[in-house]
Amino acid sequence: MTRTARASSVDDRTVVHLVRHGEVHNPDRILYGRLPDYHLSDLGRQMADLVASHLADHDITHVISSPLERAQETAAPIAAAHDLTIELDERALEAENAFEGRAVAGGKGIFRDPKMWKLMVNPLRPSWGEPYVQLAERMQLAVDDARAAARGHEAVIVSHQAPIWMLRLAIEGRRFVHDPRKRQCSLASMTSLTYRGDELESLAYSEPAAALLPMAQSGAGA
Repeated sequence: MTRTARASSVDDRTVVHLVRHGEVHNPDRILYGRLPDYHLSDLGRQMADLVASHLADHDITHVISSPLERAQETAAPIAAAHDLTIELDERALEAENAFEGRAVAGGKGIFRDPKMWKLMVNPLRPSWGEPYVQLAERMQLAVDDARAAARGHEAVIVSHQAPIWMLRLAIEGRRFVHDPRKRQCSLASMTSLTYRGDELESLAYSEPAAALLPMAQSGAGA
């Protein structure tokens, strides 16, 4: 009887790992957002391989990705390590952003262009893009479905910094208004949600590619 109870407890544990994609090849330092054809850099592919190695011994049964190339390329070695097919989920997509396609570092930048100021009037929503609350809600739905599909095992969702961070703020009951420079969601990082049944038991953050982060380009991307 004790053996059965213990097995039931283990089977009821489900983990959903939210993985941010690796570094993107972006020499022009563009805020690429949802733009197509932004792929991982060589360093980004190394980051993805490190995440895959970190998860190699985990009980991964589902690998889900944002449809954007950089996310799918980060998901690829994880899926390959577990002989799985990548499942695409638009709810894990990058946030909509009116600054998409513009330079975010050097020169005038978006914050020095008067034509852009009208988009910055309400940082609480924010006025330049998809509402923070909407980001959190759609990511939670993606997590809920991944948890249901992988019940008793582990799932990976490869997404982007803003959706992952907004969901974390919502889970921790913190305000959505924040300084983006202080987000704890580095390239190729993992925000792991552990559930017992349908109840969230813990949230953990890790950086499998920490050794490569000092070599990554800063000040652009998503």
